[in-house]
Amino acid sequence: MNREEAKKKAEALVEKMTLEEKAEQLKYGAPALKRLGIPAYNWWNEGLHGVARAGQATVFPQAIGMAATFDTDLVKEMADVVATEGRAKYNAYSGKNDRDIYKGLTFWSPNVNIFRDPRWGRGHETYGEDPYLTSRLGVAFVEGLQGDSETMKAAACAKHFAVHSGPEAVRHEFDAEATPKDMEETYLPAFQALVQEAGVEAVMGAYNRTNGEPCCGSPKLQKILREDWGFDGHFVSDCWAIRDFHEHHMVTKNARESAALAINNGCDLNCGNTYLHILGAVQDGLVSEETITEAAVRLFTTRFLLGLFDGSEYDAIPYTEVESPAHLALAEKAAQESFVLLKNNGILPLEKSKIKTIGVIGPNANSRAALVGNYHGTASRYVTILEGLQDYLGEYVRVLTSTGCELFRDRTENLAFPADRLSEAKIVADNSDVVVLCVGLDETLEGEEGDTGNSYASGDKMDLQLPQVQRDLMEAVKETGKPVVLCLMAGSDIDLSYASEHFDAVLQLWYPGAQGGKAAAKVLFGEVSPSGKLPVTFYESLDELPEFTDYRMAGRTYRYMKGKAQYPFGYGLTYGDVCVTGAEIATCMEAACESGSRSFGKGFDPQALTILADVHNAGIHATDEVLQVYVKNHDCADADKHPELCAFMRIHLDAGEKKQIRIPVGHRALTVVGEDGIRRDNGKSYTFYVGCSQPDARSEELAGKRAVEIAYRR
Repeated sequence: MNREEAKKKAEALVEKMTLEEKAEQLKYGAPALKRLGIPAYNWWNEGLHGVARAGQATVFPQAIGMAATFDTDLVKEMADVVATEGRAKYNAYSGKNDRDIYKGLTFWSPNVNIFRDPRWGRGHETYGEDPYLTSRLGVAFVEGLQGDSETMKAAACAKHFAVHSGPEAVRHEFDAEATPKDMEETYLPAFQALVQEAGVEAVMGAYNRTNGEPCCGSPKLQKILREDWGFDGHFVSDCWAIRDFHEHHMVTKNARESAALAINNGCDLNCGNTYLHILGAVQDGLVSEETITEAAVRLFTTRFLLGLFDGSEYDAIPYTEVESPAHLALAEKAAQESFVLLKNNGILPLEKSKIKTIGVIGPNANSRAALVGNYHGTASRYVTILEGLQDYLGEYVRVLTSTGCELFRDRTENLAFPADRLSEAKIVADNSDVVVLCVGLDETLEGEEGDTGNSYASGDKMDLQLPQVQRDLMEAVKETGKPVVLCLMAGSDIDLSYASEHFDAVLQLWYPGAQGGKAAAKVLFGEVSPSGKLPVTFYESLDELPEFTDYRMAGRTYRYMKGKAQYPFGYGLTYGDVCVTGAEIATCMEAACESGSRSFGKGFDPQALTILADVHNAGIHATDEVLQVYVKNHDCADADKHPELCAFMRIHLDAGEKKQIRIPVGHRALTVVGEDGIRRDNGKSYTFYVGCSQPDARSEELAGKRAVEIAYRR
């Protein structure tokens, strides 16, 4: 059924409820209404990179790893798997009358906040620092999760609306102040795209305030969302965020006032318990029954769209879809595409025939936690890097191993001296032909406030350094003189200056999912070429960045940074040798006519452009590659802004192959946002840069290639 039909059914059902019954339905754990035949429903479910927290599920790479793929089709496929497994679980659980938390069809994903500062512990839940990349991947996720049938396969939720990216330790009382320009240019585009392009069913408000107003009770944000963008789904608070109104933000006096502020400003669903005070707020004259009715109708509209009352085509999805062979294969493919090769002096790919013994060393070498990031499900089997190499090499190559050190503790055994595994690591290296050194973090060191095990329990990083014990391990392994491939498993920028100087290759694995070790072995030994690109900047140090609490974008991310990146946004090597040999521009209309097309289809924009890029893989290895298009508007007054990403496309080239690729560039790339936050289309002179990386000097230095420049006037 369409939304109008679902809303009418919701209105008819809600009309039969008492005020008390309607109010009860606004809690995330909505109780059953037996007299109306309404079963209980828990709205809280997670599906960031696989169905989470509900038992067995396919575990994909963490979101930041999916971002590194620059692959919208893959993200859409992954989200469809989340919806399929979510349906399989819902069908089975509800058949047992199990309607507990994490067992519904409303997934509070994706996280489309901007990873503006590398200290933010939750940054690995996002698609990185760029608003365009975030919007494209976010739209793909929502389309994959919700499906294209009139019955939604599952409901997606864009979070956390709208200006939210740390610090975690103060998120409950913090006011994120953003300029009108930064709001329109950076913090809002992904949310707008998810609402207007993908029809996202839900939006979640953030914990913090934005420009003085708590995000879960903000008239300004609701106006943007519902009036300006036309959002007609439901709005949910972050968990216990409404309680923060009176306990931390101090914008209300008590729970009744907080509940009133939230629901009167469009927050339909309370993750938390403050809406237990809704009826008290009604008694105090703070909330009308009409407002409660409106919220209940929105929520039941979603439930009708999901087919939870009338049945749907998805009711037949069997439990055997959970972690099916096809889903596991897709998770492995995703991991392969996510890996970013940052340095390679020629040691990679490794060759089985030339290696007798390989040493696999480091605290993340055999770590399941380092595979999954946070908001994860439970895999039936986890393939760590060590296990992946053991399985891949079989009896042909001897595998020696040592943890070398703990993740951050100074010893592995409580009664031992500090650095009790360091000598073992050296011995393993001494007896190996090559070392794969696996270092990094996991969700105990970077993550959400309260979920992590660091000394501050905030989840944020204090700096860009690995824990001291891991730095000591790196030095010890280097001193053995053996060739070293460093594999970094982390969800954010880590200082790699030592590894870049002293090791033969550096491969960023992120948190690659339960199939990560299997994928890593194939990439390390050349069965698959690495092809991921950095979705975040790796800075030289934090010294060049503004204060963490400063939400102005000046000085942040590749678009506004002032220094030279250690590794730039958009950078990543392959085993091939792909370059753009030429490029030109055609309008969208011209490109369509050249291809013989007269049926332009949904969303056709005659003002859009098409880049025609000639590409050549001069290498001896077949590889995927990510073509990237950046644009510089020469008529805007924003002189400090670098060229920004406006289009990308993942392609495949065999060794020696040449192709011409058509890359569409949306008309929005020609607009510019002023200090007043108004987006204008008044530019005349532009330069487009077409290549396999960002058009900055550091990328050229690292990759040895320059982007092709195209001057464009209109």
